Amino acid sequence: MTTMNPSDWVGRTEACDDTVDIGHIEKVALSLDAEAPRAGGELPLLWHWALFVKGAPYGQLGDDGHPQRGGFLPAADNRNRMWAGGRLEFRHPLRVGTPGKRASTIAAVKEKEGRSGKLLFVTVKHEYSQDGVSCIAEEQDIVYREPSPPKLEGSTPAPRAQWSETVAPSSVMLFRYSAVTFNGHRIHYDEPYVTQTEGYPGLVVHGPLIATLMCRAFSRAHPDKAVTSFSYRGLRPLIAPRPFQVAGALADDHGAQLWAEQDGMLAHQAELRFKP
Repeated sequence: MTTMNPSDWVGRTEACDDTVDIGHIEKVALSLDAEAPRAGGELPLLWHWALFVKGAPYGQLGDDGHPQRGGFLPAADNRNRMWAGGRLEFRHPLRVGTPGKRASTIAAVKEKEGRSGKLLFVTVKHEYSQDGVSCIAEEQDIVYREPSPPKLEGSTPAPRAQWSETVAPSSVMLFRYSAVTFNGHRIHYDEPYVTQTEGYPGLVVHGPLIATLMCRAFSRAHPDKAVTSFSYRGLRPLIAPRPFQVAGALADDHGAQLWAEQDGMLAHQAELRFKP
């Protein structure tokens, strides 16, 4: 494992411009089996994860398909990367066809000891803006864990839902979402790799995809609600092609609990706030 001082990465920055191109947005819509917004329209919740992506040449990719670590993100050799969760504040809607910018900073890097071995927690702050106006403020939590058998079974029953949608995550859906987010992580499309190297029983559904579908289910159930914030975390991976449900229930006049469940057990959970 690469010797490192985690604090060396705190404060590092990265920036990425994007045109928020309508052609790309139409492909994002197809990957989600959704209707695409028109040019000038508002970008749906969490679709910005398919934008503002800074890619890397093939020669700078690791064996897992991600860019090699030790640049913007800390070095974490021989560890498996997971998108663990995050928090977002929606200030102004991003508009399709208006150029924008992502400005990112490493906010924290911490090493911890878990039941499955050492864990490296990285918190990245992102700010997305258009025409100099801050539209989305985000904190993203990334975890690098030592190779160990993944936790696949749920231990917490899902609450009673007020709305629910069933998702059947096909390999084509996962491939398309990987493509539109320019996500090379092989656990989402390379079955020999994900089963033989990382120890999963099949292709892993993207955490960001699950969060996006949770928000979409809320917006379909409450089309009049303007969302102001969203926080989420993954409890365990979901494996394709087994169906799962994205569901939720109102908590009060300006908040809701969202979750993804499978066989009645929680897999991901979130809290969403909206204007009363």
